[in-house]
Amino acid sequence: MRFRIQHSLHYRYERPVFLEPHTLRLTPRQEAGQRLIQHSLRVEGAPQGRCEALDANGNSTVVLWFDDLRQELNLAVAMEVETLRVNPFNWIITDPGALTLPVRYRPETAAALQPFLGREGCDPLVEAWAAEQATAVNHGTQAFLMALADTIHHGFHHVGRLEGDPLDPADTLAGRSGACRDTAMLYVAACRSLGLAARFVSGYSMHHPPEVTEHELHAWAEVYVPGGGWRPYDPSLGLAVADGHVVLATAADHRLAAPVDGRYRGTGGSSSLDYRVSLAAAAE
Repeated sequence: MRFRIQHSLHYRYERPVFLEPHTLRLTPRQEAGQRLIQHSLRVEGAPQGRCEALDANGNSTVVLWFDDLRQELNLAVAMEVETLRVNPFNWIITDPGALTLPVRYRPETAAALQPFLGREGCDPLVEAWAAEQATAVNHGTQAFLMALADTIHHGFHHVGRLEGDPLDPADTLAGRSGACRDTAMLYVAACRSLGLAARFVSGYSMHHPPEVTEHELHAWAEVYVPGGGWRPYDPSLGLAVADGHVVLATAADHRLAAPVDGRYRGTGGSSSLDYRVSLAAAAE
């Protein structure tokens, strides 16, 4: 499926400020599940400089730096992307240690996946809940991944929340409620508690939950399975991701998948952000 996407962001400041270097993750990833056909970035008021780079997670970034005071920052990206994953279940597990939960990766694989395996701070309630979900499917890894997405989709109240970091997974679980980034991080935490490497994904989806009235940035999760690679699951929609999603950035830490990362220096005053996302299917 081909998508044409336009995404604009308008940052406004009450008083002129100095912008520190900004990192933009607004270029879709080139990977097995998608192909970037066209992409353009417009920055209103040329920055002092810009460069393109891969970040530590392999995401395409544009770094901007500035030499003047500004009262606004306007960004606009336009892109065309072809998604290639028609059948999200067309994969097998090639390592016996990953067939059942808890997963036991081979040592060399586990070493490479270490940033995505961290269980530090995982709440015991989340661990116990994940164990219950695993028991319900006889500890089968493939069945668990789909059942977990389905359980969150049908058992939680999904809300739209435009700003703020994801809630702590334990809070999302306790309230059985959250925005897409909240349920994505709960999915990640539940998988990690059972030895599965998992990461946060930021991007766009052709389908959006009923609580969202228009297209906006979306969040879901990916889990690493030997033989299948990084497999995407969307708990807010209750599905294994096929060709209806476009990936911008992935990271073990959700903050490293933020579409715009930067600070400003100024004396007092407030700031605001307005954005618009337009997503439509394009002719093949």
